[in-house]
Amino acid sequence: MTRKIIDHAEPQAEGKRVAEFVKMDRESGVHPAVQELSKRAPERSDENRKAVEYARIERGKEA
Repeated sequence: MTRKIIDHAEPQAEGKRVAEFVKMDRESGVHPAVQELSKRAPERSDENRKAVEYARIERGKEA
């Protein structure tokens, strides 16, 4: 029985050229999309708010 195309392993990206490309890509800096996501304000969730309120009540502080 012969092997099908999907039975073959994925070709490995190895070698001097690939290593050099990866090195240059890593040294080039952070991707612009990652920078934009880092600038966004963190979203506040209701679960986080509940934890903050429970901690405040536990400490004995009034609203």
